[in-house]
Amino acid sequence: MTGMDETAPVTAALLIIGDEILSGRTQDKNLAYLAAWLNEAGIDMAEARVVPDVEAVVVEAVRALRGRYTYVFTTGGIGPTHDDITAECLAKAFEVPLQVHPEAHARLLAHYGEADFTPARQRMARVPEGAVLIDNPVSIAPGFQIGNVFVMAGVPKIMQAMLEGLRARLKGGVTVLSKAVTIRAPESAIAGDLGEIQAAHTGVSIGSYPFFRDATGQSGAQIVVRSRDAAALEAACAAVIAYCRRENLPFEEN
Repeated sequence: MTGMDETAPVTAALLIIGDEILSGRTQDKNLAYLAAWLNEAGIDMAEARVVPDVEAVVVEAVRALRGRYTYVFTTGGIGPTHDDITAECLAKAFEVPLQVHPEAHARLLAHYGEADFTPARQRMARVPEGAVLIDNPVSIAPGFQIGNVFVMAGVPKIMQAMLEGLRARLKGGVTVLSKAVTIRAPESAIAGDLGEIQAAHTGVSIGSYPFFRDATGQSGAQIVVRSRDAAALEAACAAVIAYCRRENLPFEEN
């Protein structure tokens, strides 16, 4: 994208499309993978939505997300069946015609052959006008990019392969760094003071995640500090550790 503020965080949203996700028949495995992949590229996953295969809902979500974030990724709905409506929805969201992409058509025809290139499979060659293909090295049928929206398959193996082909198209920011301190004591032992530590250290985000040990009954909390500023990260972690030592709380640095 052009005109991007070099100092501003680069953000992304994921739009998961499919009745099968909402019904529980299929478990989404793409969100965690994409969030970790983007973080390594210096892109913050800021929002994720799951929507049904309903045109009006998908169109509204795409319009809302693409104006709010640097990048939007969608998964699902680009196969050959009647309920694969993502291409149509993106065309409507961008207010452009839906058309057969010559290169996509040629790839699919070569893959399936004339006899097996059924009308259903031909649907997978349709993209919004002006879209750029996203290669699919696993099962041929491509995804596509239109504007700042990247449309990918819902099958995790295919989505991951498509994602690797996008590295050169994405402009990342500064990677978020993180460190963790595991406290072997109830979360309440540090909860109040953790807020004071957070207030005293700007430019960092501090989260507390309690856990319970089934075998021993031991409880504790993992304090995770995140920041793009390495010095600020170290200072906040040092403050957490100093508090633990002062209050005689057992801890481990991770």
